[in-house]
Amino acid sequence: MHADRMTANYPPEHFLNRELSLLQFQRRVLAQAADPTVPLLERLRFLCIVSSNLDEFFEIRVSGLKEQIRIGSRKSGEDGIAPAELLERVSDEVHEIISEQYQLLNGDILPALEKEGVVFPRRSLWTEAQRAWIHNYFMREVMPVLTPIGLDPAHPFPRVLNKSLNFAVELEGRDAFGRDSGAAIVQAPRALPRVIRLPRELCEQEYGFVFLSSVLHAHVGELFSGMNVLGCYQFRVTRNSDLFVDEEEVKDLRTSLKGELQQRHFGDAVRLEVADNCSEEMASFLLQHFHLTPGDLYRTPGIVNLVRLMQVPDWVERPDLKYAPFVPGLPKVLDKRRQVFTAIRGGDILLHHPFQSFGPVIELLRAAADDPHVLAIKMTVYRTGTDSVLMEHLARAAQKGKEVTVVLELMARFDEEANITLANRLEEVGAHVVYGVFGYKTHAKLLMIVRREEDGLRRYVHMGTGNYHPRTTRFYTDFGLLTCNKEIGEDVATVFKQLTGLGKATELRHLWQAPFTLQPNVVAAIRQEAVIAREGRRGRVIAKMNALLEPETIEALYEASQAGVEIDLIVRGPCALRPGVPGLSDNIRVRSVVGRFLEHHRIFHFHADGAEHMYLSSADWMDRNFFRRIEIAFPVLDPRLKRRVMKEGLRPYLGDNCQAWDMQPDGKYRRKHPRSIRRAAQLILLKELAASS
Repeated sequence: MHADRMTANYPPEHFLNRELSLLQFQRRVLAQAADPTVPLLERLRFLCIVSSNLDEFFEIRVSGLKEQIRIGSRKSGEDGIAPAELLERVSDEVHEIISEQYQLLNGDILPALEKEGVVFPRRSLWTEAQRAWIHNYFMREVMPVLTPIGLDPAHPFPRVLNKSLNFAVELEGRDAFGRDSGAAIVQAPRALPRVIRLPRELCEQEYGFVFLSSVLHAHVGELFSGMNVLGCYQFRVTRNSDLFVDEEEVKDLRTSLKGELQQRHFGDAVRLEVADNCSEEMASFLLQHFHLTPGDLYRTPGIVNLVRLMQVPDWVERPDLKYAPFVPGLPKVLDKRRQVFTAIRGGDILLHHPFQSFGPVIELLRAAADDPHVLAIKMTVYRTGTDSVLMEHLARAAQKGKEVTVVLELMARFDEEANITLANRLEEVGAHVVYGVFGYKTHAKLLMIVRREEDGLRRYVHMGTGNYHPRTTRFYTDFGLLTCNKEIGEDVATVFKQLTGLGKATELRHLWQAPFTLQPNVVAAIRQEAVIAREGRRGRVIAKMNALLEPETIEALYEASQAGVEIDLIVRGPCALRPGVPGLSDNIRVRSVVGRFLEHHRIFHFHADGAEHMYLSSADWMDRNFFRRIEIAFPVLDPRLKRRVMKEGLRPYLGDNCQAWDMQPDGKYRRKHPRSIRRAAQLILLKELAASS
């Protein structure tokens, strides 16, 4: 297990807070939902993404803050904000975001959808025919699976699942047994759809939807025969979902993790969402039951779980209200129907997703599974999704007698259960499944194939910045490199040996590896740019990543800025560095690009006195990636591909004036607006790299 890393005491004014910076990212996503140039159904999707992101923010980040407060910790982060103060500021910020979110939904997006024939009629506007159909639906599909629970000494408050839909009902009168507790809880089983489409003949518009919450509200009296319903209020509880597995007690990680997963749905409550019509008495009662404070209460003028609207854009067949479809392109070297091994032997191949297809990676694994000359396949898996075609190829390879080894990360957050299922499936067919190194998540993206050829054994390698997940490769921007470079292959083989066996860390020729050399090499490269700049030559750093938080790296960037190094950072999410502070970071610019695709590739470029070092990586510049994960940064050695990374992965984003946000010294962001020619990086790359759109 890794030891806690000691860091220097840097001035707190040098750093922005991670949680508050992460909430600034949610504001940038919300701005996509507010942007009239974004297709309408995609605006609805962005609105749902904000809710999904906030769910995870509470499950992990806020739950951690609350745990610090519970144990009496006053320890602050590098920014100096104590946990109690930070929780209060987070609460204020999230309340503002949610208020803006529902204003946008109710005042803009839903009315605009109605004009386009997509309606969500309120209960008060249901026609008689709609009421009859909805009543029949309730009696047939909903009523049989509901279990209303009256609250009294014999019926305590039921266990409420994390993020589940529930209803608190206020009642008046006595039931058949003379009970008059005055309150009941109704839980909506997860098997019930939260959004229900009305038959076309019942609607004036093409698409009509009702919410399960509205259906239950309209018929809650059916559940409490003879009682008078005074109020029915939907509510939702978010719980601590971080898993903890004690290294000292674990004998079998998979078995221990299975036990923890059962409890994830019932962790400590961290947030209570209620409908805005909920009475003060009921809200106070719920807060008290879940041991929450008024600051943890979020009232919503609409359904309490907007994530459930995520399916609507898929159900509505209106291409004019969505992003235009496109066919990912292929590098010319792979577009000649050459065998994939032959193509890679001809030179390194760079893939840029989603603009270019992930198909060559799938084809490489398929070919490896079927090729009699392939002896072994080794692969790291962090997230791959259920029913992944990649995993089917691995299973087939194992069944054919090839040596298949999978380093599977069981602790990939919220994918633990899928990965346990995958481990079982692979082991059943004879693959070796290991779980990396306990205490360090295996986040590196590596695939190695050992093939017997005329001149001996040759290693074919794929390294990437993103997961081996065929679905997300259509929505995340990532680079992947296919190579049979001998020294790279030896480095990758060494990393796999570390992951599956035991032994001291071995020096690698080309790869930078966390937790050993990645952070020191990044810091050293930044400091070398400072040395060059002080000698009067050009110092330049361009880096793109999802998050920038590690303090020593940030301080190295400040020092380089003061030495005259020009630094451009493209950071999608949280960033603790303050750009543009006089005397501290005058030469540092930070921007975030938020658009159709989730920006995900990590690119580190150092001018290196003209040598132009270019690295791609699975790692952000964060403590966890540098010191608590097994990560890889790999160099782009081919000068032609190096130019491609600059042309496709960095320059378009530095020149973006449509979807880019420039960070200010106080941590706020200012959106770029085109003065004349519009330049949107993702649209430029679609036009240049996709086969068609």
